Amino acid sequence: MAVKGLIDFLKSSPSAFHAIDNLTKILKDNGFEKLNESGKWNLKKGGKYYVTRNLSSVIAFSVPAGNADSIRICASHSDSPVFKIKENAEIEVRGKYVQLNTERYGGMIFSTWLDRPLSVAGRVLVKGEKGVETRLVNIDKDMLVIPNVAIHMNRSVNDGFKYNPQTDLAPLYGDIRARGTFRKLISDAAGAEEKDVLGSDLFLYSRVDPSVWGENGEFVSAGRLDDLECAYATCMGFVEAKPENGMPVLAVFDNEEVGSTTKQGADSSFLTDVLKRAFYAMGLDEEAFMRAAASSMMLSCDNAHAMHPNHPEFSDSTNNVQMNGGIVIKESANQKYTSDGASKAMLRAILDDANVPYQFFANRSDMLGGGTLGNISNSHFSLNTVDIGLAQLAMHSSYETAGSEDVGHMINCARAFFDADIKCIKDGEYEIG
Repeated sequence: MAVKGLIDFLKSSPSAFHAIDNLTKILKDNGFEKLNESGKWNLKKGGKYYVTRNLSSVIAFSVPAGNADSIRICASHSDSPVFKIKENAEIEVRGKYVQLNTERYGGMIFSTWLDRPLSVAGRVLVKGEKGVETRLVNIDKDMLVIPNVAIHMNRSVNDGFKYNPQTDLAPLYGDIRARGTFRKLISDAAGAEEKDVLGSDLFLYSRVDPSVWGENGEFVSAGRLDDLECAYATCMGFVEAKPENGMPVLAVFDNEEVGSTTKQGADSSFLTDVLKRAFYAMGLDEEAFMRAAASSMMLSCDNAHAMHPNHPEFSDSTNNVQMNGGIVIKESANQKYTSDGASKAMLRAILDDANVPYQFFANRSDMLGGGTLGNISNSHFSLNTVDIGLAQLAMHSSYETAGSEDVGHMINCARAFFDADIKCIKDGEYEIG
């Protein structure tokens, strides 16, 4: 089952940096060649390439053996809501304990991080022979817990207690014997001297293993399903596709959970930089790029809210979705989702032809949903875009739940999308082959 590959991917991707590292390994195993933004690009017909930025975002593409007259993009994100470790991380508590000083990244459900084994992963920047080198680290052991206060000392904990990120959510690292050891722990993991560690981006992650469960094994629970499920599935569909025309593109951006306004986020120039450089390296000009853009399409892939079994009233009455129900097509009148009649129609034609199941999601009219990277990236590269995802429960929990069959549906969706040949005949009229 496709869910087995997803679980292996999730277990080896405790941070956005590890997720991108694992995606690039899949790309390399399938014949993709690495490009550097600082180097000259020499592309060949039928060649397959990828480029990373900040080691936390990646864009991959194939040079079409046929006509480069359209671009088809699947975009997702590599980050999840988490706690980031601050510099000078150790906090001593009354000579008894050592905690780590953290701050929240994105909007997580705080309570789900308490009373479970945690660890640390991310990247470390160290002094090298010629300057600065990046090394990924994963302290692959149970090493931290954020303990709850006993109900005897906090009688309101079940009455809508409000957690304070500074005082209630600091992870316990050790007793007083742990004082002064954290920097050495990290430098050892990076294979460097403590004095040579110049910078880091380190995050907590839950050590609870993914699980397939339910009477018929119909559910999968894990951390970081939002949005690594889409990132993994679209990557697998991308490498399995065999398009004859047009340029297939896989884009996985960082920092979606905090607004995408970074050099490696969807609100950066990363996508247009890569696409334009690719066209120019193929000997094509700006006119060819703009013509291809008119026939281009993006799937903005980010998971969706399944109808909750305890609270079905939180879902729209006629556009609620279920796990294992297939691809979720999301729409919002205020354009929080980019889907419109044209992009929905084109995707439905592709999915119908490939026999991929799909369903429709809308928020309740009195409940504002979250945005996605689709409309953000569209402000830099405008093309027909549809927001899709897979149904899940407990979004932004440290342990989320989705349908075990749906990852296969997303792989099939991405493969069919990349294999499709989309042409804009005139505004509002499209040919799909």
